[in-house]
Amino acid sequence: MGLRLEYERKSKIVSVSDPESVGTLQRSFYGTMKKGVIALFEEEALYLMDIRNAQCHDTNGNVVGFNELAADFVTGLPKLMARYSTYKDWRDRGLIIRPSEESEGNYGRSAVKKYPPGSFSPPSYAMRGVFLAEDLMCIIDDEVVGREIYDNYWLGQFGSYKADHRGRLSKLDVYETMFMMKHCDLAVDGYNMTKLRATAEERRPDFESMYAVYEDWRLRGYVLKTGFKFGTHFRLYFPGASPKKSGDEWIHSRHVVQVFPRRSRLLISEWARAIRVAHSVKKTFILAIPGSKAKSPKKPELDFLLYHRKKGGIETPADGKPRYLMLSLSEEEQIGGAELAGAIERTKEQGLELILAISDRETSVTYYRVRRIELPSCKYEYYEIEWEQP
Repeated sequence: MGLRLEYERKSKIVSVSDPESVGTLQRSFYGTMKKGVIALFEEEALYLMDIRNAQCHDTNGNVVGFNELAADFVTGLPKLMARYSTYKDWRDRGLIIRPSEESEGNYGRSAVKKYPPGSFSPPSYAMRGVFLAEDLMCIIDDEVVGREIYDNYWLGQFGSYKADHRGRLSKLDVYETMFMMKHCDLAVDGYNMTKLRATAEERRPDFESMYAVYEDWRLRGYVLKTGFKFGTHFRLYFPGASPKKSGDEWIHSRHVVQVFPRRSRLLISEWARAIRVAHSVKKTFILAIPGSKAKSPKKPELDFLLYHRKKGGIETPADGKPRYLMLSLSEEEQIGGAELAGAIERTKEQGLELILAISDRETSVTYYRVRRIELPSCKYEYYEIEWEQP
């Protein structure tokens, strides 16, 4: 006999009382046992009906179909199909998944990626340039100075990209221009920092956030250049990187940075696309969340506790502890910087890693793992986001 589910319409509780079915579900870590009866949470009940051919009846013996049960659940359970698709995918991989409400204390499994410390020592000579507002670019036409700041500090672009012998000008983008006015005594004809910021914000409303991230990394000895070719805001080089060839090879960036302020919102499909591009060119995607943390941040409800694999088997609630917290998302929804920051913060408090599980329109699920970056003395929060194959 197949699994038989019992649905109490008033309480919207699905349970299993048949002893044989109870034993089967208990061994596979479904539901919560109480007095010989297993109460199932919503996605479990739908999964058993969809995949395990379970039959569901109400207390009057009437058959309850998948759609009827889902319709009862959807009013109190946002993004039901995104949650169900991600639950189903994890279960189909033979892994255990449980409601996030079951999390207890700190599991001590959060991952931190340590980045090397560094510092910036500014040039000690006078510099002057002309800012072209329409191009958001500053030109230094002193060939000696331009060459010096390019070769020794990797500020600006002297000559042409990967052909610095072709030309005598040094071109600074708007972030380099602001940084050098503030930290390197660069004088710009007709501009102070206030006027430059106002001009930049007219063209780029996100200039303040972008510059804050640029400056934070630059002061720690890292080099940031445009990430345009890779669909992100910046590409990142570690301290000690140079624009010159090492032997016959150019130094290639291995990281890209996307700035995601707390107040911004972005369609999930666009956000995931940038991560995919970075992965396709073998670069680590870094998410930068500038700005101060809220005193009482709104921490969104995460969806599931995820158990993973271990040597010789899989982790289970009986002999292990969860590894991840999952935030289930759909291709069609938006996510905000504050929402994502809150999810990351809650995951850190639980001592777990965050998995972003994105269900597309075909209900295929893509996973991204989020790891916090430890950058000495940094002002803001940075995270590596990598595609994950469970």
